[in-house]
Amino acid sequence: MPKKTAFTLENNDRPIIEAQAVQKEYDTGKVKVLALKGIDLAIERGHVVAIMGPSGCGKTTLLNCLSGLDSVSAGTIRITGHDVTLLPDRELTAFRARHMGFVFQTYNLLPVLTAVENVELPLLVSGIRAREARTRALAGLEQVGLLDWARHRPAELSGGQRQRVAIARALATQPAIVWADEPTGALDSQTGQEIIDLMLQLNREHHLTFVWVTHAVEVARQAHRLITMRDGLIESDVAIAPVAASAATSSVHSVVPEA
Repeated sequence: MPKKTAFTLENNDRPIIEAQAVQKEYDTGKVKVLALKGIDLAIERGHVVAIMGPSGCGKTTLLNCLSGLDSVSAGTIRITGHDVTLLPDRELTAFRARHMGFVFQTYNLLPVLTAVENVELPLLVSGIRAREARTRALAGLEQVGLLDWARHRPAELSGGQRQRVAIARALATQPAIVWADEPTGALDSQTGQEIIDLMLQLNREHHLTFVWVTHAVEVARQAHRLITMRDGLIESDVAIAPVAASAATSSVHSVVPEA
């Protein structure tokens, strides 16, 4: 069966992520901290973008605001052409579930669930029937090389295997964008590179857009583009690798076929 597109847009040439004059202010009660000081940014679909900078520079705050996990104090953010800063909480949650996946340093897997149950959970929450959710979850685990570990709980998996489960979970809803906050931070260098290789393969084969926040230079230099932040501002923004022709020209496809 042909794979279905992850989403549709009237203008397929528009950047998948657009930020204009984005500010984020935190009020601690004693002092107000401006974490983002007017960010302008556009990211094309099918690109892998790394965001680096010293601790406290605003890179995780930027990822959280772009993805809608955190609200902005000022400015506009458009994802797939939709202004997410205008969406009510319920609609924003549904929009994230349809178009985005998340990978975190600490995996965020539920310890009482098996690998396949962790992967299928967002599908069940979004209303997918149990049989189809299980089929898609198993396909996702196969995609990341963990089908044989589907019935194992997180405590029975290595750190690299847990992160692969997290990636399969992020891909379960067939997103267009995957946000990854320090995806190799809890892994040794070899296992971390295996995770990066997997994400780059998914980018090439399925035109997925990845945005990585990382402290690791060896990770960042494998992206197509490197954004460096300092004091809530973008300090530099450079292309460091070409985008694969297959990714740049193909249509957007889901990672796993429909059941």
